[in-house]
Amino acid sequence: MRNWILPEHISDLLPPEARRVETLRRAMLDLAAGFGYELVLPPLIEYVDSLLPPADAALELKTFKLTDQLSGRQLGLRADITPQVARIDAHLLNRQGVARLCYAGSTVHALPDGILSSREPLQLGAEIYGFAGVAADVEVVELMRECLRLAGIEQVHLDIGHIGLFLALADAAALSGERREAVFRAIQQKDLPSLAALVAGLPAPLAQGLAALPTLYGGAEVLAAAEQRLPALPPITAALAALRDLTEALAARGIVPHYDLSELRSGYYHTGLVFAAYAEGWANAVARGGRYDHVGERFGRPRPATGFSVDLKELSRRLAPALARRAILAPDRLDPALADAIRALRSAGETVVVRLGEVIDVEELHADRELVERGGQWQVVPLGA
Repeated sequence: MRNWILPEHISDLLPPEARRVETLRRAMLDLAAGFGYELVLPPLIEYVDSLLPPADAALELKTFKLTDQLSGRQLGLRADITPQVARIDAHLLNRQGVARLCYAGSTVHALPDGILSSREPLQLGAEIYGFAGVAADVEVVELMRECLRLAGIEQVHLDIGHIGLFLALADAAALSGERREAVFRAIQQKDLPSLAALVAGLPAPLAQGLAALPTLYGGAEVLAAAEQRLPALPPITAALAALRDLTEALAARGIVPHYDLSELRSGYYHTGLVFAAYAEGWANAVARGGRYDHVGERFGRPRPATGFSVDLKELSRRLAPALARRAILAPDRLDPALADAIRALRSAGETVVVRLGEVIDVEELHADRELVERGGQWQVVPLGA
């Protein structure tokens, strides 16, 4: 049996890669803490009905399911951490004011997002609950950009959209079930021929509006074009106003976004503004986020919410190797004075590795110094001195 082989799209992280990921994780969480975000650590597994927002077919397909031997209920391995954080905000913290929460942890996907995608992304994100204003969206975008800088990504192409445009058109057209899903996917993929066939027979203003969404991308002219080409439904007017407000607020911070009104994300729990960050040399978005004001509704508390997330494994791939801390090599001796010296060095932040057996290669231990006894005292000296 070749039992050392892992499943497809699952991989180990060896010491150099693990150091790189962990260094980035700590730096990003420290950055989020500087913005006032508090760390939460939801469990990897919980009941499926709390992991899956209603009608989110895409997330359900990604979620591994199994039966709980204790309760007999269906469990799921989380494929996305945001629903868990919404549960924490709604029922465990239960704060009346604004809550800023951040997290980092493994997720598990039953199916990969793409040919080169991992089925175990390491998701890091930050979310704001309890504030509906555009200032929360701007803060999330700013924090996301600073996190990407920690990953060595300085130049970001920011696409913003509003899922409310699709929802308004689809609801007005009474789209449901498989047809609604198919229209959603065709817009996401900018598949104009398929989209034209799917909207055939709908009232002309609604069919034209749905067909227009994949073509509405570019610079500041997009919002004016959207006003002309989309029907003047109240939710559409509100969505375009929200995009203008976000644009103005971002401009005040020197951020010039682009627009992609087919930027719908993969999950239905998003309700409003959505955004994706792209960078040169990356085939897919390096970060995604948006507003999901009703994600806590099934927990009895539909608070306004906005946030973003990144995959730490993916982001860390292009970073320079994280160097291991240089170590001090100590002999394996039953000497109380040596034990005291080792404890003191470790307390001071040094790495001390006790020599076990014959050391074949000191570089594997990252050792450049050693503890030696001279004049009855244990001293740190250069290796081999």
